[in-house]
Amino acid sequence: MSNTPANASLPLCQHWRVRRDSQDILWLLLDRKGESVNALSSDVLRELDTLLHYAGEHLPTGVAILSGKPGGFILGADIREFEGFDDAQAVTRSIEEVHAIFRRLEALPCPSVAAFEGYCLGGGLELALSCSYRIARDLPGTKIGFPEVQLGIFPGFGGSARSVHRLGGLKAMELMLSARQLNARQARAIGLVDEVIGRHEELLWAARRAILSRRKSRKPSLPARLSNSSLLRPLLARQMRKQTALRAREEHYPAPYRLIDTWESFGGDCDAMMHAEAIAVGKLMVTPQAQGLRRVFGLMDRLKREGRQSEFRARRVHVIGAGVMGGDIAAWCVLQGLEVTLQDREMQFITPALKRAEALFRRKRMNSAAVKAALERLRPDLEGKGVEHADVVIEVIVERLDAKQALLQSLEPRLKPGAILATNTSSIPIEEIASALSAPQRLIGLHFFNPVAKMPLVEVVRGASSDEDMLRKGAAFCGQINRYPLPVKSSPGFLVNRILAPYMQEAMILHQEGIPIELIDEAALSFGMPMGPVELADTVGLDVCLMVTRTLSEKAQGSEISEAAGNAVTALEVLVEQGRLGRKSGQGFYRWEKDKPVKRQDVPAGQDLAPIRARLIKSYTDECLSALQDGIVADADLLDAGMVFGTGFAPFRGGPMHYLKQTTGEQA
Repeated sequence: MSNTPANASLPLCQHWRVRRDSQDILWLLLDRKGESVNALSSDVLRELDTLLHYAGEHLPTGVAILSGKPGGFILGADIREFEGFDDAQAVTRSIEEVHAIFRRLEALPCPSVAAFEGYCLGGGLELALSCSYRIARDLPGTKIGFPEVQLGIFPGFGGSARSVHRLGGLKAMELMLSARQLNARQARAIGLVDEVIGRHEELLWAARRAILSRRKSRKPSLPARLSNSSLLRPLLARQMRKQTALRAREEHYPAPYRLIDTWESFGGDCDAMMHAEAIAVGKLMVTPQAQGLRRVFGLMDRLKREGRQSEFRARRVHVIGAGVMGGDIAAWCVLQGLEVTLQDREMQFITPALKRAEALFRRKRMNSAAVKAALERLRPDLEGKGVEHADVVIEVIVERLDAKQALLQSLEPRLKPGAILATNTSSIPIEEIASALSAPQRLIGLHFFNPVAKMPLVEVVRGASSDEDMLRKGAAFCGQINRYPLPVKSSPGFLVNRILAPYMQEAMILHQEGIPIELIDEAALSFGMPMGPVELADTVGLDVCLMVTRTLSEKAQGSEISEAAGNAVTALEVLVEQGRLGRKSGQGFYRWEKDKPVKRQDVPAGQDLAPIRARLIKSYTDECLSALQDGIVADADLLDAGMVFGTGFAPFRGGPMHYLKQTTGEQA
């Protein structure tokens, strides 16, 4: 882009790099000062408003909006500024100010083009939708969508209104209600993006070409327009509410229901829907649910930062133990682009892991060529030859101290310098395993959770002598494979299992007292847990629950188990002896069909679940307080992060310690 005399009159900006080239195209590159990524702060938006006023007064050939930072466009609005609002009407007024800015962009008589690669999310996508044409680069990191429902709101910068009129009610509402993120080609297929290009260098040229040829988005199809009609909206809205109710309760997550209400009432009129959007989002923004979900977003960012304290990058991983956990860790690492060797005693133990890996790759919508390439990066290794070449070696064998010590002792002299040596133990203290090594400081814990492909947390476990650099490398490895690292101190059960054990045990005690398991689980669901404790025990495996319970009981210092707890453990032992291990055996507390529990008893209408709920949550939060007091994690925020991302503790409540503070005033 050339510099012309017209630049002399351009507005001066801190966050936008502005040029007007020889073809009179106004280039606006967002490069937010002092930040590694772009987000729409109030300062960024004020400057954009100034630039659009300038464009209106000094009309260019066209306006091109791009990112001035590599790898991404705009993550969305700056949610740190959301905390400044405690009045719904003030939020609505602020939203309407942004509406006015985006309307000014939309109303420009010249073409306007948004061209991007990487993330284009939330407010960034709402800005792009205000342009007359959108171009996206096709690469793995391009993610396009509306994540707002995960923050307890829905698109409020005109995005809900513009998307339903651009895509039609069905496609747009599904995108917003699910918070699904699309790649460039998927976005083009539904009309969210107009053009897809392949190389970074093409972004500028494609934007220039679109402006000079005055390209515009294609008009919505007839079916898309019909889906917004007053005749169809009530019918479609009813189905949307039913589908949403399967995933989220309205009292816990009101945002998707308010989005459906807004579209049903005003979806036929873009301006009316935009006005209703501002009011509805204003009210949602100040709800406790939205505040809790914003806190969880902050906790997620805290965990991500834990993974950025080392420059370590792995290329090869060696996993020992091809059972469900080990095989799935190997498959997940392959899915993240790594080369993996998978070791076990015989090929018959590795073959099922390869089949599960292939199924995972296909579930991720990989084409046949990509599935084949991924499977080629997952190599069976009966002799363990991959150890010498691996950057990360993870032990995932039977949960027995002697077996782990013997294996790791044999591995130690074969490791290359600087490689991570990790155990996936779920309950055995790291220092006990490491005591068999000549360099015990090298061993760390990397405790994944089942199912690996769905659970985003990994506990990075510090033994008594664990090397700090190895721990930082372990956290960086978690970040590399798209998992959140949680630093925890080595202690029986670490954090997550330690807290879950008494919670599930309390559920079993309640069952021993004659309360049906369906009522116990419903009490937890009514609190906001994603799964009840009985179903959770069945899902984890009753044999695993028993093993963890025994380990924790053995390590408990001087505490006596109550008679009720002893009876619950005995009942669990009976089920395990009968082969009723839970979901994996088809029978546990529940009978399982097609990977779902068969619940024999409906919860009666009006059933008072409060006493059951109170006992379950007290057992959970009491152990949280105990774990924090014992220094298992550094602070209450990390504990909250661990329990939200490791167990699904009701996200809208902001974490167990935050919940305690809000409800009882109890401080950590």
